[in-house]
Amino acid sequence: MARSRTPKFDASEVITNEIIRIIERGVLPWRKPWTAGGSSRPVRVGGEPYQGVNNFLLTMRTVMAGHSSPFWMTLPQANALDAKVRKGEKSSVVVYYGQRRKDMGGQDDRSDGDDHSEEARIFRFQKSYRVFNACQIDGLPDSFYPDPEPAPEHPPSEPIPHMQAFFDAIDITTVFTGTEAYYLPPVDKVYMPSITRFQDPRNFYGVWAHELAHATKAPHRLNRDFGFSKFGNTSYAREEIVAELTSVFLGQTLGFTAHTFEMNAAYLHNWLRVLRSDKGAIFKHAADAQRACDYLIARSETGRAGRSAEAA
Repeated sequence: MARSRTPKFDASEVITNEIIRIIERGVLPWRKPWTAGGSSRPVRVGGEPYQGVNNFLLTMRTVMAGHSSPFWMTLPQANALDAKVRKGEKSSVVVYYGQRRKDMGGQDDRSDGDDHSEEARIFRFQKSYRVFNACQIDGLPDSFYPDPEPAPEHPPSEPIPHMQAFFDAIDITTVFTGTEAYYLPPVDKVYMPSITRFQDPRNFYGVWAHELAHATKAPHRLNRDFGFSKFGNTSYAREEIVAELTSVFLGQTLGFTAHTFEMNAAYLHNWLRVLRSDKGAIFKHAADAQRACDYLIARSETGRAGRSAEAA
């Protein structure tokens, strides 16, 4: 009689189903303003901030669990610090990507006379591991529980200087007019309402980040293309997820949360349709968003450096 095999653990499916269950409740928890121990991003045991999909996942879990520490670590890392994960605490699954060369047995796999053989031998893979927040662990040094920083107060409907300076330096044209926010590809411009229409100025920058994220898809920028896009179709939904996550990542750097004018059933449905149809989507689009975030940060730094040189 053949033994029944235990199904192989599928991190992509487990993580995607976790996000689906949360969104089905009608919430996007990563939009909640938060810091943990003065940090706006989850960090590894050595203090290095998480990137991409792991940043997104641990941000979401920090918010939902109400953790006050930004530090996450594996069980062996906790044990190495003579600390113990409390009994009954649940771990969080995160992923990492690596690459390996396929053993070609000395055979030259070039079949067309070009130089693609090296590329053909390299395979990327995804593996998962489990981490715990410092708040789930007893016996850690006090440094893993830094004091929270007081939340800054910002006058209503007025620019926040460091955020305004960041966005002003980006060389993507933004036109302030009307009551809607959108990126218009044919003219390569972002259109935004004035900040005076926002009671909380952080929401203004959250929307602006979302629209600038869409602008990064242009062929002369990151050339991101999910196929023909129209309101409500899957290509449109995928691009919306990228823009949302870009705003999350950029907001962690600057101090705002993701925000759009669309926070309704249709917006949530966009997420659900993509996630239900493709268990790898959140990983792909978090990587797209990290690239968009890094691009906007680089453009802002270049713009500010240029202005400083002109002023000198």
